[in-house]
Amino acid sequence: MTPDLGPPIATGRTAEIYAWQPGQVLKLFHDWFELESIEYEARIAGAIHASGLPVPAVGEIIRLNGRNGLVYQRVDGEPMWKSLSRSPWRVLRYARRSAELHVEMHARSFQADIPSQRQKLRRKIETAQALPASLRSKALAALGELPDGDRLCHGDFHPGNILMTAQGEVVIDWIDASRGNPLADLARTSILLLGAAECQIHSPLQKAIIRLFHATSLRRYFQLSPGGEGEYRRWLPVVSAARLSEQISELEKWLVTQAERGL
Repeated sequence: MTPDLGPPIATGRTAEIYAWQPGQVLKLFHDWFELESIEYEARIAGAIHASGLPVPAVGEIIRLNGRNGLVYQRVDGEPMWKSLSRSPWRVLRYARRSAELHVEMHARSFQADIPSQRQKLRRKIETAQALPASLRSKALAALGELPDGDRLCHGDFHPGNILMTAQGEVVIDWIDASRGNPLADLARTSILLLGAAECQIHSPLQKAIIRLFHATSLRRYFQLSPGGEGEYRRWLPVVSAARLSEQISELEKWLVTQAERGL
């Protein structure tokens, strides 16, 4: 008998989150999402939880209603972005705290069996259909000149993936994590936030909040981890080129412009 999941707790691009067994949630992926990617998420989520970072424990992969799901420890809280939307006066405090979590993450060397950031970026640049051929060549050349790293990088770090709980913040959604250069991961966060402000959010107030959040968190990051501002700026066009592989139509023109300006 198929269990009645009820309405989802949350909905994302690749999956829906449902209440599951006591103390658990089920991340039920859309049927187009590959099982291999889910297995990867389970492996990396387990490794990151074992490292001591504030992340949910991961359980088994199950098959339900023709879809694959991944069981996680239930963490009661709301995304930082939702809390910020309701209480915009907290933007400076939340932005600084986001940067502190990012620095804490990047302080950890990581040797688990996860992909290298460089390989993931190269593959994304090579497969980005909206990226002009001339820019593809420049982006790959620029990537080859930038330094590698062995730090834990989230790959999708933004206030929507930070849960605010009574016990503190918990970072979720590690499916894009890799081992690599922290400044590339920081550049990815910048492109996510600035792209949302420019192309995906229409409220002038929310646009202003995101821009202030970005500027404040970036300043705090370099206060805690000084140096590297120049290298960070060199990563921005490379990360922009790589994000074109995600085929988000409203972002494509802006991302191409970001890549052109820096390459």
